[in-house]
Amino acid sequence: MLSYPDSAAIYEVGPRDGLQNEPTPIATKAKVDLVNKLSRSGLPYVEFSSFVDPRWIPQLSDAEQVFADIDRSKGTRYAALVPNMRGLNRALESGLDSIAVFVSASETHNRKNLNRTIDESLDNIEQVMDALKGSGTWVRGYVSMVFGCPYEGDIATKDVIRVAQRLVTLGVDQLSLGDTVGYANPRQVSEHMKAFDSEIDLQKVALHFHDTRGTALANIVAGLDAGVRIFDSAIAGLGGCPYAPGAAGNVATEDLVQMFEGMGIDTGVDLSSLLEAAVFMEDCLGKKLPGRYLRASRHHSKG
Repeated sequence: MLSYPDSAAIYEVGPRDGLQNEPTPIATKAKVDLVNKLSRSGLPYVEFSSFVDPRWIPQLSDAEQVFADIDRSKGTRYAALVPNMRGLNRALESGLDSIAVFVSASETHNRKNLNRTIDESLDNIEQVMDALKGSGTWVRGYVSMVFGCPYEGDIATKDVIRVAQRLVTLGVDQLSLGDTVGYANPRQVSEHMKAFDSEIDLQKVALHFHDTRGTALANIVAGLDAGVRIFDSAIAGLGGCPYAPGAAGNVATEDLVQMFEGMGIDTGVDLSSLLEAAVFMEDCLGKKLPGRYLRASRHHSKG
């Protein structure tokens, strides 16, 4: 019998991971409206943007303005991705107290994504962490390509654990392990988490699944059973990775909440508010988004 908790937390990545690849410019006000709608749903975490060089991701060049304009909810932690010291300085000048750093478990992907080796990226993160000492800033560490890589195939669990342990040693508060291209299956998730549990406290771990092969929700159930209690998702299933060929969107937040509700797992998130945010984003982008609960709701309303 699988084991399920009474509650789980959801980390919303839609405004950052979801929008970073959208080719059409999105107005700052639309991003602010999206974050506000997500906040009103009761989400405990919202990653609203990235302080990356605008030349790399022009879609997120307005990170400062988005953070300045959102209505901050006391129950929500607002975070942004910080790639280096320059990005960190921009984030701190904006008054942000929660950031995310990132590295890949795949050497090839890390070089293509960040133009550095894994160890160089970890040294860069160490610089960021040293600069934050004593500031009280909350830090999340992303590890991508945990369950497989389009360039290297399988990634050895010991290599993932090595990267994760370095991040923990550096002082990150939370680890997000990413199935960046949607290769994972439930058995693999169970085996990885069993290996992780002997090395790293699973209370610090979040899982980040993409739905490329339609297995994201099944993988989340396997993660729940293994003891993980935090899961990443993106409103309406937005997103992908620009440096990972074939990466489909993240698992949709509203799909995840709907499944958890049906399983009796409390998220503290209001599903109707999430649906409103998903409809808003779909209308804003002017195209169909992959969230299944969104699709079913829109079909039902037409019927």
